[in-house]
Amino acid sequence: MAPKSKSSNGGGKDMYSVILPTFNERQNLPIITWLLNRTFTEQNLNWELVIVDDGSPDGTQDVAKQLIKAYAPHVQLQPRTGKLGLGTAYVHGLKFAKGNYIIIMDADFSHHPKFIPQMIAKQKAGDYDIVTGTRYAGDGGVYGWDLKRKLTSKGANIFADTVLAPGVSDLTGSFRLYKRSVLEKLFESTDARGFTMQMALAVTAKAKGFSIGEVPISFVDRVYGDSKLGGEEIVEYAKGVLQLWWTT
Repeated sequence: MAPKSKSSNGGGKDMYSVILPTFNERQNLPIITWLLNRTFTEQNLNWELVIVDDGSPDGTQDVAKQLIKAYAPHVQLQPRTGKLGLGTAYVHGLKFAKGNYIIIMDADFSHHPKFIPQMIAKQKAGDYDIVTGTRYAGDGGVYGWDLKRKLTSKGANIFADTVLAPGVSDLTGSFRLYKRSVLEKLFESTDARGFTMQMALAVTAKAKGFSIGEVPISFVDRVYGDSKLGGEEIVEYAKGVLQLWWTT
């Protein structure tokens, strides 16, 4: 079931809620928050940051509490008690987000806030339900990965595109802008909550007739910390593709 909407916009100015899942991101969090503040302030956009931390042992929540004071009233922390997964972090964050547009992204600089204005402009120009950042179209690209990881990512997208034919160039990308109402409906329609969630949301969105626009982005490997992607997640992804193929 989708979280109950807390959007307080009414007919006023659009508000963009950034949901940022974190686990051991104390070094990255202050910088990404500063970049978000600068981006939205320069564009004169109404915004908030919802930090969803899964009980990080490195002091991420202490840093977040400092950022709440520094950037009031734009930052809120909605912690969870353990490492419960990326997909459920978005569901949790949406319960507290106040915006009528939702942006999901990573906290490790692999998704640079400088692309957000382009994503917003794309959404406005075509009234898209979803705008996704893509590494695999236009002048998008991946930087900082070794050949093996590049081939794994590209191969995963080719595999999913061949099996599911969703018409989206970057199914595994997690830098997206959603109309809030659309994201709520998608959460109602899919049970995928792990690393397959991004793919499931895009495929489900296409099946339901929602429009998806794409903006090329430069994806840069994380600056601090370790990647959360491992062999189990790759197997989970392959199973998820086949399950979506069977059910859609």
